[in-house]
Amino acid sequence: MFESVLDRLRSGRKLVLIHGNADPDAFGCAFSIRESFPDVDICAPNGMDRVSKVIAKNFGFEPLTIADVHDYDAIVVVDTSSPEQLGGMNLHDNSWIVIDHHCRTEKWGACKYFCDDTKRSCAELVYDLLKEAGVHVGRNAGLALLAGMMTDSGHFRFATPGLFTYFSLIMQETGIQMDEAYDLTDLESDVSERIAVLKGAQRLRFERIGQNIVAVSLGSSFESSVCKGLLSIGADISFVVSQRDENFRLSARARQDMVRAGLHLGKMLEDIGKEMTAEGGGHPGAAGLTGVGDAEAIANICMSRAMDFLRSIADKER
Repeated sequence: MFESVLDRLRSGRKLVLIHGNADPDAFGCAFSIRESFPDVDICAPNGMDRVSKVIAKNFGFEPLTIADVHDYDAIVVVDTSSPEQLGGMNLHDNSWIVIDHHCRTEKWGACKYFCDDTKRSCAELVYDLLKEAGVHVGRNAGLALLAGMMTDSGHFRFATPGLFTYFSLIMQETGIQMDEAYDLTDLESDVSERIAVLKGAQRLRFERIGQNIVAVSLGSSFESSVCKGLLSIGADISFVVSQRDENFRLSARARQDMVRAGLHLGKMLEDIGKEMTAEGGGHPGAAGLTGVGDAEAIANICMSRAMDFLRSIADKER
């Protein structure tokens, strides 16, 4: 599948770009490429999340926060659903290589675009890339890929048979033990994250249709953690949005029974984004939306769309 771009990865200077607040799947993909091909830099223009920072520190590595794309012979973007997630570095051209596992989008234009949304993690696609290139996956590269697979599957709670196959192959090739991968990713929440979750619970409001509940909350940080916290205390679908000057950032999560009933948060938020100055996308059970607008108004829109979905389920059950 990657034959058309492998020569570009084997020579010249390469820059790997990852999305804002990059998670371990994004960082793991980028780091494994850096470990497997010569002369590779990684740039995280809008930073990384806490777990990714810990993983990077474990490898003694720190990505760039700014880079000039014109200094490189090839630009590779991993685990990034749209150009807007790259902040000010979203002026792509058709020579860029994009590897992703979110909903397919037309926003990458005529880039070399490799997307498989059946994969639970982007790390699975990058492992395919390394194998097609004939690369022996080293220990650190393997750990980085395993970290991405573990976290994007909720530490296997949402794993697919395919993900388990990839995970096993990497363990066999590298000799990595399961406890090593867990130690890298299974971190205790720090006090600021726990406080953010508690404040999110204080500020929540919810609506119910039948046995299903949608919760929304206004936050200021750790939106994805607050989302997961709302699910843990009873919500079936949760939205947490924070205001930053004129901009907002929203995270969404849903229980897997909602996904099995047909909910796709990534598509829902992508559609909402098209109706305003915002960019949305992601997975069926976990997605995000960023843009310009009022946080509370965005929360109301998401609540309304989720309630429409719950009504459609209720209608089918009648």
